[in-house]
Amino acid sequence: MDEQFRLRLITEARGWIGTPYRHAASLKGVGCDCLGLVRGIWRAVIGEEPEIPKPYRAGWIDTPGEERLRDAARRHLIEILPSNFCSGDVLMFRWRDHLPAKHVGLATSELTMVHAHEGASVAEVDMGHWRKRLAYAFRFPRPIDQVNAS
Repeated sequence: MDEQFRLRLITEARGWIGTPYRHAASLKGVGCDCLGLVRGIWRAVIGEEPEIPKPYRAGWIDTPGEERLRDAARRHLIEILPSNFCSGDVLMFRWRDHLPAKHVGLATSELTMVHAHEGASVAEVDMGHWRKRLAYAFRFPRPIDQVNAS
């Protein structure tokens, strides 16, 4: 992924900072959850969303072994090794080893990310304790008009 594209993703993510947390929402400045943030970045940088998510529960509790968020990401993003993530990549976290990944953010550097979490607004944070919970990493596909222009 080229640096200009990464910068567009990061700039868009930072534009959501301060958006209040709202479960299952995806409206910049109005409300979003972590998935809504990634969906909003997709719409702004890539275009129309390829799929609207099915209803999902807030929080970390879900059926062990069921990786709905990861499976959706695999349908539309490019999976990479978590150890190889760069700025502009989507990071996916699990709270405990036996639970599915249920949280996403966008890396803004090797040490920071923008994410939305319950009880707070979208913020850019140090990954600190999140790093040990990193389960998957993905890259956004380049928009069709950029692929054809290369």
